[in-house]
Amino acid sequence: MRVVLQRVSEAHVTIEGKVVGEIGLGQFLLVGFKQSDTTDQVEWMADKVVGLRVFQDDAGKMNRTLADVDGSILVVSQFTLYGDVRKGRRPSFIDAATPETAIRLYERFVELLEARHPGKVATGEFGAMMDVSLTNDGPVTLVIDR
Repeated sequence: MRVVLQRVSEAHVTIEGKVVGEIGLGQFLLVGFKQSDTTDQVEWMADKVVGLRVFQDDAGKMNRTLADVDGSILVVSQFTLYGDVRKGRRPSFIDAATPETAIRLYERFVELLEARHPGKVATGEFGAMMDVSLTNDGPVTLVIDR
């Protein structure tokens, strides 16, 4: 499982011109799965994401969590996180989970985030072509693998 986390001041996802998910201050998460991923990895990742201290305190240090800043989460599934471009010019997605596996893990990840985070958890639409817009705050971007 791989998550690209961006600390944002705002983010939204649109499909065919309609906003399907949006947040203000918080974390924007791109999430991808491998075929071998399990719910254990999903649970670990949900705990990690919610507990990360990536928001600044009064001294400018990253010491605050999502809950500390009343932040929100926007989650977007992205199988291309497992695109392999080491050979040739065209990405290979052989390591990415099948849609059937990925949707099950994605939905479980969102459920766990909702259970662990007292604030808003918004999503894109699994498998859809989406337009994503965000303002990366910092910029702060982390890649988390499990």
